[in-house]
Amino acid sequence: MKVQRFSKIGFVMAAAGSAVGLGNIWKFPYMTGEYGGGAFVLVYLIIIAFVGFSVMIAEMLIGALGRKDTVSSFEELAPPHQKWWKYAGFMGFNGIIIMTFYSVVIGWIFYYLFAIFSGLPADTSSAKAAFNTLVGNKVLTQIFFHTIAVIIVGYIVYRGIKGGIEKINLILMPALMLILFGLLAYAMSLDGFSKALAFMFEPKWHKLTSEAFVRAVGHSFFTLSLGMGAIMTYAASLPKDASITKTAFIVTFMDTLIALVAGLVIFSFLFQYGAKPGQGPGLVFISLPTILHNFGTLGVFFALLFFLALAFAGITSAISLVEPVVQYLIDRFNMTRPKAVVFISFIYWLVGIGAILSYSNAWGKLFSFGGKPLFDLLEFTTDSILLPLGGLAIVIFVGYIMHKDQVRAHLQTTNEMGSTFYDIWRFSIRYIAPIALIFMMLNLVGVIDL
Repeated sequence: MKVQRFSKIGFVMAAAGSAVGLGNIWKFPYMTGEYGGGAFVLVYLIIIAFVGFSVMIAEMLIGALGRKDTVSSFEELAPPHQKWWKYAGFMGFNGIIIMTFYSVVIGWIFYYLFAIFSGLPADTSSAKAAFNTLVGNKVLTQIFFHTIAVIIVGYIVYRGIKGGIEKINLILMPALMLILFGLLAYAMSLDGFSKALAFMFEPKWHKLTSEAFVRAVGHSFFTLSLGMGAIMTYAASLPKDASITKTAFIVTFMDTLIALVAGLVIFSFLFQYGAKPGQGPGLVFISLPTILHNFGTLGVFFALLFFLALAFAGITSAISLVEPVVQYLIDRFNMTRPKAVVFISFIYWLVGIGAILSYSNAWGKLFSFGGKPLFDLLEFTTDSILLPLGGLAIVIFVGYIMHKDQVRAHLQTTNEMGSTFYDIWRFSIRYIAPIALIFMMLNLVGVIDL
């Protein structure tokens, strides 16, 4: 079968689409304000350079040299007597576990895209009641929009690298940036914009705790879609003359820029009417719609644009979560792409229904384990255990298992890195990134309590 390859711009947009997800638009802005504004941004940028950016180069390198699915790429590049490293490639299945609840959240966004035409909630209590009613009582409505999300993502992945993944990212990523920068232009005209700048960028050193460093490591890692095989699978279709280093830099830059712009937009709207910034989904589904109600008809328009941007970010990330396993089934079991897509989509669709039921009032207890809803368990398992393990496998494999001459031959070239930059990157991969990832994982699972 002829291997499809991205164009250079197509790969950048696809990788950026994978990295830019829902977390960029509500999680990063909140964390910035919570952990010291400009102080946190400075720490985050340093960490993303030595952890996130370095790990992205390493993951792209495995994909670019292996040119296969995640399992086969590890197997191909491992030394003769260490072929068991292929099992590290099963990190590609992390994406499907994430999709079991991620597609549910995309479904919520689709629901809100329609619900805003019925009018935005006038106060926070109404907005909270509406969101709680959706999650707690409207099971069939959630399943319907969850199914729509699964079908859309499945169709794009079914279309393949060129006809599906590249094409949709070339449309949705520029559209996402256009919407966010358009909203930013309007936000700059508001009085709340100066307060948003202060909230996000004035350094508040007293808030920069040890926990802030851990969160910065975690978010720099998760926001770039690392440790789930998405970037590796995409890199397998990278044009042979493309620069891994330059591409990784562009993707990292775009990911961070979009998170900062989204934060300025959200907080400008919130501070315009003296609202307190909320956390997590509440910020997007409760606080923001209430504030936009004050804008009248213009508020409905802004809400539509904002939820469209959220939908685009969700879809571009979702297709990168599904593609690694689809490619694995094609390479290892000779499945056709349509069969692989239908098979894997059905699995995460089914588990996703369980995640929906675990939040419902009627079925919640039945779909909870150890007092935790299935939705929360799936999220915790991926965030706290599977993704850090995937990232750790990548840095150990590239830093210690792959022959250093093979790594140097590909990366220390005029098209990639100079000698000094290569030495810094290799030191980061061998020492800084593994320590940071182990420390973060131990903190998240409660072994180290900060």
